[in-house]
Amino acid sequence: MSPDTDRSPLLSVEDLEVAFRVAGGEVVASRGVSLDARAGETLGLVGESGSGKSVLCRAILRLLPRPAATVRRGRILFDGTDLLALDETRMRALRGTDIAMVFQNPMTSLSPVWPVGDQITEGLRIHRGLSRKLARDAGIALMQATGIPEPARRYDDYPWQWSGGMLQRAVIAMAMACSPRLLLADEPTTALDVTIQEQILALLSELQAAKGMALVLVSHDIGVVAETCDRIAVMYAGTVVETGPAAAVLANPRHPYTLGLLGSRPDMDGPDRRLQPIPGQPPDLAKRAWGCPFADRCVFVSDDCRSGEVTLATHAPGHATACRFPERIQ
Repeated sequence: MSPDTDRSPLLSVEDLEVAFRVAGGEVVASRGVSLDARAGETLGLVGESGSGKSVLCRAILRLLPRPAATVRRGRILFDGTDLLALDETRMRALRGTDIAMVFQNPMTSLSPVWPVGDQITEGLRIHRGLSRKLARDAGIALMQATGIPEPARRYDDYPWQWSGGMLQRAVIAMAMACSPRLLLADEPTTALDVTIQEQILALLSELQAAKGMALVLVSHDIGVVAETCDRIAVMYAGTVVETGPAAAVLANPRHPYTLGLLGSRPDMDGPDRRLQPIPGQPPDLAKRAWGCPFADRCVFVSDDCRSGEVTLATHAPGHATACRFPERIQ
């Protein structure tokens, strides 16, 4: 259930701009990103690969590579505290406790030479000061809660002994170990079959309901986001181009990119089963021009779309779009 929208957001990202230094210039991977998430709410970040979703999550946790990445402006507020203003000691205390992240690939998130159970409970030993025995007991309980069979026996297994679905459950257990208030889930169902994907999404929803945490679910699959999220933020070329309640955005998209994502989904029940791909390619972020970044791929484009800066504007209560002519979208 969506939380009361009158409550203050737990997470607020305000006008965030992140640039990466590259040979011969820089790439602006996040450009003026603003969004928020409330306790008990699931916010979906959706968009093509390279749209800036993972960069945003890593910026929230301040895990961007240095000195290549620079936050040039903006604020990231967690419960009213600007994370960008904290020193590394205070930020380290928040990571894994109040804010946790499920990274995209569990095979690269876990060390192959360290037992899975010890990796799941590392945060409990460091942040909660638990002894190895108490941490082991807590780890077995976490593994059981996340659906890992025979947790007591599998605690000392190594990652290479587990399937992809079980490893995904392990990294979720690791993220949930210290009961975070905010969980960032970056493509948590990537490379999993449909059955396991459904199980992982259901598990995240159950854990969220039990803990009352805010969940930011990152995906390139708008179908996954539609089934899971209270609100959606659609990202393209490092910007948020549409945001609002999931039902409103999916039923009445007001940005052509959102419409394109919906049109490119397979519809096995419709009269025409052919996919409708979005033409063209995403823009080169190192050569970003003024105007709407989607202009070269948009079927509704006009000359006005190629000049000036295009920013989010309210279309309906709680529903905003970065399209100058949302009335054209059919």
